[in-house]
Amino acid sequence: MKRNEELSKLTNVKEWDFLVIGGGASGLGSALDAVSRGFKTLLLESHDFAKATSSRSTKLVHGGVRYLAQGDVGLVKEALKERGLLSKNAAHIVKNQSFIIPNYTWWGGIYYKIGLSVYDFLAGKLSLGKTKYISKSKTIEKLPTIEQNHLASGVVYQDGQFDDARLAVNLTQTIIEKGGSAVNYVKVINLLKDDKNKVIGVVAEDQFSKQQYQIHAKVVINATGVFTNDILNMNNPKHGKMVVPSQGIHLVLDKSFLKSDDAIMIPKTSDGRVLFVVPWHDRALVGTTDTLLESESFEPRALEEEISFVLNTARQYLSKKPTRDDVKSVFAGLRPLAAPKDGSKSTKEVSRSHKVIASDTGLISIIGGKWTTYRKMAEDTIDKAMQVHKLGNTTSKTENMSIHGNVKPEQVDRTNHLYVYGSDIPSIKALQESNPRFSQKIHPDHPFTVAEVVWAARNEMAETIEDVLARRARLLFLDARAAIDSAHNVARIIAEEKGYSEEWAQQQENEFIELAKGYLLTPYSPKVINLN
Repeated sequence: MKRNEELSKLTNVKEWDFLVIGGGASGLGSALDAVSRGFKTLLLESHDFAKATSSRSTKLVHGGVRYLAQGDVGLVKEALKERGLLSKNAAHIVKNQSFIIPNYTWWGGIYYKIGLSVYDFLAGKLSLGKTKYISKSKTIEKLPTIEQNHLASGVVYQDGQFDDARLAVNLTQTIIEKGGSAVNYVKVINLLKDDKNKVIGVVAEDQFSKQQYQIHAKVVINATGVFTNDILNMNNPKHGKMVVPSQGIHLVLDKSFLKSDDAIMIPKTSDGRVLFVVPWHDRALVGTTDTLLESESFEPRALEEEISFVLNTARQYLSKKPTRDDVKSVFAGLRPLAAPKDGSKSTKEVSRSHKVIASDTGLISIIGGKWTTYRKMAEDTIDKAMQVHKLGNTTSKTENMSIHGNVKPEQVDRTNHLYVYGSDIPSIKALQESNPRFSQKIHPDHPFTVAEVVWAARNEMAETIEDVLARRARLLFLDARAAIDSAHNVARIIAEEKGYSEEWAQQQENEFIELAKGYLLTPYSPKVINLN
């Protein structure tokens, strides 16, 4: 993944078969699917890959227990199949995670055991394990920080857990390895149309150099998630609102709040939502909320009522009660939901299934969906595009396609934080050994090393501090204060790798610290870490 090489293709290729707008889950999936069928494919992302929604999920690869409760069996079945495929195709990123539902009524254990047994059944051969009823004492043994007062029993079920932004990077690598092209920080600013009002390409602008490109393609895919309406607006200013953003926030706590490898699933909170407490990169991730917003943003911010809701709910179920001061990082993400036809404000009535829409101009848009089903969403999108544009009937090849980094499950050592790199681990270790400085930690409290920053800059198209600390190494999401403290050194490492000036590094540092402060609930001043 070298940005200059990808940029050069924008002028060297006369016409692409597919041009995909958007470098999140649905865009990356669509580009890979098109490449798998032999199409000349280009993906353009206006910011960094997975900058928005696709790096801000609950980190679950799941069928959706809540959707089962709502009776949406088709969606659950599809998602469970995709969960199974992803656990095979990206075993270094996806893991089998035990979830425990703590029950505070005598009937809760029976109720959830029956319901989740249906969930297991729907997974068929791709099941990750059977649901079990466990006693109160066993629940406490497995979850030592659970609130024990009135606890009656527990139900254990299996689901998937993953690192979303790392998967996005791996998908980008796979697209390029399979002969496609993908480049970040190139924004589509207009659509090109012929004299019959058919979309034949885009006008795009490099966000760094401000150079503009006219790029021609047989098919343009709009896979921009919560920003779908922007591209539809370019296509037809009278299109109406197709997507509404629903915000979900997550709080990251120290592992002491969840002294367990098991996750907690709270099936019904005070307002009917599901809440998770999930172990993630040696932290406890708590979320999420579901709040309809008027407008979308690349840097959404958690609302005070959302923060209070998550903290208050967590306090009810954890013996160690978290406060605002305990929050290491708070992040918000926006789900792209198909707009409710009746204009209602309830997100519970909005389907989480995806829709593929073909405009009269030939523009294909993918709406809705979730990370777990990204591959199926992509397959449906390219199927529809091929049908509309009469491009034959080649089928998708992604169902059993190994994603970059994939290794056998037994080769994954999750005690080493490098596990998310999978088959790239030997290369990173070689980098660490090549230079004593490269083996140094960028922050004393976290395992990430200088080598990982260098690797991201050289091989993963990381262009900014945020690209490295938010999405290549996940430090901003795990500990915003530590990320702020690391910014000075990370900026200089990137500048050295890319031949940038000290002025560039200083500006990067200032911009990142300003951004990172939005991930904190209490004020903080930077402390520079000395690297030898």
